Amino acid sequence: MASHRKSRPVGTRVAGIRTPALATAALTSVALLSQSANAAPGDDKPSLEEVEKKVDDLYRQAESATDTYNAAKERTAKQRKQVETLLDDVAQRTQKLNEARGELGSFAAAQYRTGAAAPDTATFLLADTPQDYFDQTQLMGRLTSRQKGAVDDYVSEQSATMKKRQEASQSLRTLTDTQSDLRTAKATVQKKLADARELLSELTAQEKARLAAIEKRKQQEAARRAAELARQQAAAEKAAQEAAQKVTGPQESTSPAADSSYATRAAKALAFARAQIGKPYVWGATGPDSYDCSGLTQAAWKAAGVDLPRVTYDQADAGTAVSLADAQPGDLVFFYDDISHVGLYIGHGMMIHAPKPGAYVREESIYYDGESGIHSVVRPA
Repeated sequence: MASHRKSRPVGTRVAGIRTPALATAALTSVALLSQSANAAPGDDKPSLEEVEKKVDDLYRQAESATDTYNAAKERTAKQRKQVETLLDDVAQRTQKLNEARGELGSFAAAQYRTGAAAPDTATFLLADTPQDYFDQTQLMGRLTSRQKGAVDDYVSEQSATMKKRQEASQSLRTLTDTQSDLRTAKATVQKKLADARELLSELTAQEKARLAAIEKRKQQEAARRAAELARQQAAAEKAAQEAAQKVTGPQESTSPAADSSYATRAAKALAFARAQIGKPYVWGATGPDSYDCSGLTQAAWKAAGVDLPRVTYDQADAGTAVSLADAQPGDLVFFYDDISHVGLYIGHGMMIHAPKPGAYVREESIYYDGESGIHSVVRPA
């Protein structure tokens, strides 16, 4: 399937945030994890850290494939609507064409009964197209103005109908190709999720407990980094207020979004997102009972009256890029080189997001996958 993603350079900076380089080698395969108990003592077994990394990588690939699925699904809906519109137009034009042909037939019948130019008219009706006949005869000179008008209408409708039929045929071919893309993307998502489930199913209860401990340590570190960012942002805001007071005197606040329309809209988006906490992540879902990551951010900002594109890599272009230090509640935080994940910033280094399959919408540190995972921050229009 041809990729529909926009190509983006690796290792660049976006709004002051480093974009990490992609991993250069795949981690241990499912086959390694599935080695039998009779394997030779010298055989290597992947560490839990490697297993966790592989599972996370599979989930991330599934989320990236979900974006491809979402984009194909959106295109399919638009193309299906376009095809339906074209087919309706063709049907209406065909009806008009039949009516014009009927009127011409009545003229021919009348001419036949009176003996006036019957052979010419009969030849006209049997010609491949009216214009072919007109190019070779002088029939138009012997027709009344009403008859000429009917002929003109017939020729015009026939040309327009043929054009619309060609457009409908091309749109149908495009729709078929996009539906194929949709099926391929869906199969890719399902395969990644199945691989992740297989990896996890091979772990013993003790190994699962150790994985939970690793995850807990990661969450603690993420919370520490979030608190550090919150302190930095608070210090920067305080310094800005003090600097403004020296110039203009005491003010209630100099926060850029303190009383702006953006702050009002962002509050509505955040209120919506908070109301979705606890609902399951489902790939391709846009609510109201479940969401994927971009489905949640799209729905949240729609509740605030702002229409965002469906997929993450388009949402990343739907606003103004800002630095992480300047992030405000309501901003979109994007992750990874392929911009395959997004969350809604709520301040203090935290966000609301739909994390991954098997998880639920929740509040979490933006450092949940380390600082290197953060790609950029965008403030919607």
